[in-house]
Amino acid sequence: MPTATLSVLVTTPEGVLFSGAARHAIFPGEQGTFEILPLHRPLVSRLRPGAVVVGPQVWMIRAGVVSVMADAVTAVVELHAPVVGAGERVDT
Repeated sequence: MPTATLSVLVTTPEGVLFSGAARHAIFPGEQGTFEILPLHRPLVSRLRPGAVVVGPQVWMIRAGVVSVMADAVTAVVELHAPVVGAGERVDT
């Protein structure tokens, strides 16, 4: 049986950061950090400063908004720091 996945799009005003399938995504919502899994209920949330995680990729953001409809996740974010891959160090 195939593993359920989300269709995730993470973009900034400058361009697309990620577009593809993922098993889950984590966002820093106004009410706290939350995880989106396949079959999640529809939602729209503003995002606060923090980490957006999709698979091994992590982006530090200042703000944004995320929408979930069926298994499609779309986030428009303002980046705070450079893109970080799993296991990479961020020099600040």
